[in-house]
Amino acid sequence: MHHKSPIGELIVGTFEGQLCLMDYRFRKQRSQIDRRLSKNLNASFTAKKNKIIQQTIVELDAFLTGQLKTFTVPIRPVGTPFQNQVWEQLLQIPYGQTMSYLELTKRLNLSPNDVRAVAGANGANAISVLIPCHRIIGKNGQLVGYAGGLAAKNKLLKLEKNNTLNPNELPLWS
Repeated sequence: MHHKSPIGELIVGTFEGQLCLMDYRFRKQRSQIDRRLSKNLNASFTAKKNKIIQQTIVELDAFLTGQLKTFTVPIRPVGTPFQNQVWEQLLQIPYGQTMSYLELTKRLNLSPNDVRAVAGANGANAISVLIPCHRIIGKNGQLVGYAGGLAAKNKLLKLEKNNTLNPNELPLWS
């Protein structure tokens, strides 16, 4: 099912009562991700709403308006063991925080030489926002690579940063 959101048009899909796909409809890796899901789940795509898709959209909309910080939708990431290891580590990054690809690589107890493989696994994430690959930035603090584009990534990071400010940290101007 397609969902037009403030961060772009998304495709939302489930398998056996779990979210397996919430990804940008027009991303470069769209066909690769769809083939991976279809093959690994031994399933084909059908367009229809269900309870999990509806819950996902409600939670995403609440997240994008700053009313929700933690998703409760059950997820089913579909990838290699290495990809799943990277995605599991992404889930550990707290709301409003970021880390570099290199830091993520170190947290996985990998060599700095493995940073490209980690970046590739991050980019293969098919459950955007819920598995927060948008929280990964370049080692110099710049925004780099995101399936929904850098404008969407920037919007997500600004939303999270603004919703984690302590009232004492708020600027004195409006």
